[in-house]
Amino acid sequence: MALDIKPTRSELINLKRRIKQTKNGYNLLKMKRDGLFHEFRNLLADMIQAKKDLTSAFILAKGRIDLANSIEGALKVRSAAIANSTHPEVMVEPRNIMGVVVPSVSGTNLKQSLRERGIGFVGSSPYVDEAADSFGDLIIQIVKASEMEATLKRLLAEIEATKRRVNALEHKVIPELEEARVFIQLRLEEMEREETFRLKRFKNK
Repeated sequence: MALDIKPTRSELINLKRRIKQTKNGYNLLKMKRDGLFHEFRNLLADMIQAKKDLTSAFILAKGRIDLANSIEGALKVRSAAIANSTHPEVMVEPRNIMGVVVPSVSGTNLKQSLRERGIGFVGSSPYVDEAADSFGDLIIQIVKASEMEATLKRLLAEIEATKRRVNALEHKVIPELEEARVFIQLRLEEMEREETFRLKRFKNK
């Protein structure tokens, strides 16, 4: 890089300004990288717990629906499901974490009460009710885990991109700028010595 620049004082001033700006940007990127990593680590612990809760909810819902099918019959369970007129709806909206846009997932009708299912007390049974409650909890856990997983993927991608930029500045851009600054300073000092020597020779003559 030093070979592509002119060894002048104005160029040295501009180069020093660029080095200062680049180092400021480097420090900001490092702070962003560290902040994102801290946020990722905190969310990762929540995600691990959400995965465990999701697995537990699935096992419970599967066991209860199997029990309801075996005691009440598959036809009654299916009729109860068809009678439910409300359906879960999921909304995804953007939210910002340290400049990274991540999804915010929310839902309505994820879990219904006995009245909302449209079955009535006569057509229902405790086994069907427990299975319906368990699947409502399962849907809630799915929505929660999906938001966390998508958020972690976005944060991880941004961390990797920021880390690449930090490494490029630290190991390539800043060293090259510093090398160019040293080259100009040495060249200016050399030119100044040559000028001094020339003036001395002229004075002697």
